Amino acid sequence: MSTSPAAPLAEVVRGDLVESVHTGHLVALDASGRVVLAAGDPAVTFWPRSSLKPVQALAMVRAGLDVPDRLLALACASHAGDAVHRDGVHELLGLAGLDETALRNTPALPLDPAVALEWELAGHGPTRLTQNCSGKHAAMLVTCRVNGWDLASYLDPDHPLQRAVAATVRELTAPDASGGADEEPGAAHVTVDGCGAPLFSTSVAGLARAFARLGGSAQHDPLSAEARVARAMSQHPHMVSGTGRDATVLMQAVDGLIAKDGADGVLALAASDGRALAFKVADGAKRPVHAVVDAALRSLGVVAADAGPLLPPFPVEGGGASVGEVRAVVGGADV
Repeated sequence: MSTSPAAPLAEVVRGDLVESVHTGHLVALDASGRVVLAAGDPAVTFWPRSSLKPVQALAMVRAGLDVPDRLLALACASHAGDAVHRDGVHELLGLAGLDETALRNTPALPLDPAVALEWELAGHGPTRLTQNCSGKHAAMLVTCRVNGWDLASYLDPDHPLQRAVAATVRELTAPDASGGADEEPGAAHVTVDGCGAPLFSTSVAGLARAFARLGGSAQHDPLSAEARVARAMSQHPHMVSGTGRDATVLMQAVDGLIAKDGADGVLALAASDGRALAFKVADGAKRPVHAVVDAALRSLGVVAADAGPLLPPFPVEGGGASVGEVRAVVGGADV
């Protein structure tokens, strides 16, 4: 992320004093693509981390990936690693005549602590299968098999698959003709994500545009690849994340919503009419994410102003009791 000045997104209140402030960059778009809420620098270039997975999945669908919706949702996932996720990865690999030895993602324990404990008690350690990105990697291998592309080098940034992903990132995150010409193009930078796959840069505004284009796609062309990805996510939220995890909870709460979080304080979502949100917490903290999402959804009108929180508030405790709160602020005002 560049050094563009960040703005307050949330403050931690203990007792009657603000104890700390989390800053970042945020943008929310209405159904026409107009900015209705912003903080910091929406044009800041950053790493979107796993929030980019739906765009990567779109590139794969366009390249010929044709799998059931629940498996396409798994291709978009940072999954918990429970049995349904592991079985789905095996099923994906089986479509290409492969097993988990073909995966090149970084071995890890299941992402969900309870699932990880169960896995370890069964005598297992970190594996490529249980790492949270294994669905994406399995889908990448299936896409390579469909196209006759080399399997062993599928993580090389110059591989045809990764070139297709980069092109899709550039396309979906690009500003429209109404403005944003000074914004750095998507996929201008490349590095390696935690799972070992190439990771392409974008801007916070670009990520919001990408989700808007995915989320609202069914209204324009319900048979499009974009609509397929959005439908898979919204109809199979558990496959995208897992029980009680942020993206799953949000999609279960709002019909047609697509949502994907990313490491280091990133989250993006879109409603079925194209209203969209993306933000990056500058210090990478998870603590302010729930409050910011909740406030932004109300500002967008996706959730009623008087509705209860969709995600549980982050606790501020003293002596085992609640003594404060994490509350969202944008532009210096409570929202």
